[in-house]
Amino acid sequence: MGRLRRRLLAYRSIEFLSSRIPGGADPDAECLLLVHMRKVVGQVRYRLCDHCDQGVITDVALEERFRSAGLGTRALSHLRSRHPGVRWRSTLNLRATRDLLRRMSIPATVTAGLCPHLGDRAPGAGVRPRATSV
Repeated sequence: MGRLRRRLLAYRSIEFLSSRIPGGADPDAECLLLVHMRKVVGQVRYRLCDHCDQGVITDVALEERFRSAGLGTRALSHLRSRHPGVRWRSTLNLRATRDLLRRMSIPATVTAGLCPHLGDRAPGAGVRPRATSV
């Protein structure tokens, strides 16, 4: 019964909020926060480029109790619907995230770089503006 309850929580009680990462090493990084009752229970970190419509997922973190509840799949589906037309890839290589990304048909890449456009620009140039929270 606990697993079914977690799955219901993952599909009913989770809010998705998009945010920039303040004070981070990467000023262009964005974060999709997964919030349950005013508590962050997970996050997906990513970067976007307007010029080539590419996105790179750099981190997926979920609380232990939500890991087998389908919340990771729901979060990545939400990210895809929020940014239609973007080709996603990932730099993650852990087994749990690798399986999730394979199910979602998101290929892995070995480099953390987003695209050639961001290498020549100042931070923030060519990056999509932050989406509004849902």
